Amino acid sequence: MSIAKKKPTSERGGPVGPSAAGKIRLLVGKVGLDGHDRGAKIIARALRDAGFEVIYTGLHQTPEMVVATALQEDVDAVSLSILSGAHNTLFPRVIRLLEDADVEVPVFGGGIIPEDDIPVLKKAGVRAIFTPGATTSEVVEWVRTNIHPRGNAAAPAASERRNGKSRARARTKGVRSRKSAATGARRRSSARSRRGAPAGKRR
Repeated sequence: MSIAKKKPTSERGGPVGPSAAGKIRLLVGKVGLDGHDRGAKIIARALRDAGFEVIYTGLHQTPEMVVATALQEDVDAVSLSILSGAHNTLFPRVIRLLEDADVEVPVFGGGIIPEDDIPVLKKAGVRAIFTPGATTSEVVEWVRTNIHPRGNAAAPAASERRNGKSRARARTKGVRSRKSAATGARRRSSARSRRGAPAGKRR
């Protein structure tokens, strides 16, 4: 199944468009073979009604498909719903793929997840886990408090850090260029000295 065959849609059912300036953009994804998405749709609708822009991927997505959509749509966070029991594999896989793409997109989610697995998932990088019994209000409030538009002063974008790395590389390159120029000048000066020396003293 290719991601190109199924375009993500907004929770209103229309095509996904550019988000409004400063508006938080969220991706709600169903990963794996889990075929139940009622809970994911309830969360997506609650987030939309709270004023967030929500993109829902649909059922039976792979981690690669979810991450590809997250990058394509430039989302501010990814919310995963997993009821299949594969949370210890799928959550870390999505986080690892986002890291490999050199973007910082927070991942949170929920599903039927044993209490003992929650610390393991948080250690792997999952920002928050909502288990059965959590209210939509709790999810909305958590998103309002912890998720910010990428590039916001409260949440520095990964691009800023990449720009910093580029500037550091440019400074290093400049140092190397100056060293090369100095070495070249010394060689030219030495060559001129040898050409001007008496024949008997040339090496």
